[in-house]
Amino acid sequence: MSIKPIKNIEDVFWYYHDEVKKIATLNLNPGKSVYGEELIHFDKKEYRTWVLSRSKLAAAIYKGLSELPIKKGSKILYLGVSSGSTASHISDIVGDDGIIYGVDFSHRSIRDFLVLCSERKNLIPILADARFPESYRMLVQEVEGIYMDVAQPQQADILINNAKMFLKPGGWIMMAVKSQSIDVSKAPEIVYEEQKRILEKNNFEIKENIKLSPFSLDHAFFYGIFK
Repeated sequence: MSIKPIKNIEDVFWYYHDEVKKIATLNLNPGKSVYGEELIHFDKKEYRTWVLSRSKLAAAIYKGLSELPIKKGSKILYLGVSSGSTASHISDIVGDDGIIYGVDFSHRSIRDFLVLCSERKNLIPILADARFPESYRMLVQEVEGIYMDVAQPQQADILINNAKMFLKPGGWIMMAVKSQSIDVSKAPEIVYEEQKRILEKNNFEIKENIKLSPFSLDHAFFYGIFK
């Protein structure tokens, strides 16, 4: 068994065991698993495996994301946080000095997320609809980045509206594009390109566009900068 840093990806690690390669984060809350993921003890530290089928971000990293803008102390707006599987790993990365504002309109998801928030003080739950960022304007500070994983037809427009309200100039965005939620009548590649063009017309530079198959079918992952 071995644990090795991933190049240009801060505080995310390759975990090698029995010829199997997984990714992992250093557990901010030692002794506790969040969604049934494996806990690994190595060199007097505890890591959490990051399950690829449960996280678009994990799948993007595994498939070659060249850099990760999430750093220790980062303030991040997470749109579509759900019960917090991916947010928990981002929580590991940003550490105690970071903040993740987790927005979701599902009462059930936020109820589950609240349990996680009680154990991790860098997570802030917000029950709201990401289509209406003005409804949580008073709850969110200016952020370095926005992570988005929502199933809405106007994904790009929702991201743009939130960026205009909360994102610092030069800040980053990461967006899991769900083609079937946007337009089931079009091929996924066409949907991805349309969403990319909308973002580019609104001052976003898309640096990476990664297809997430086989971990998430008909999904792409965008990483970009707000110019």
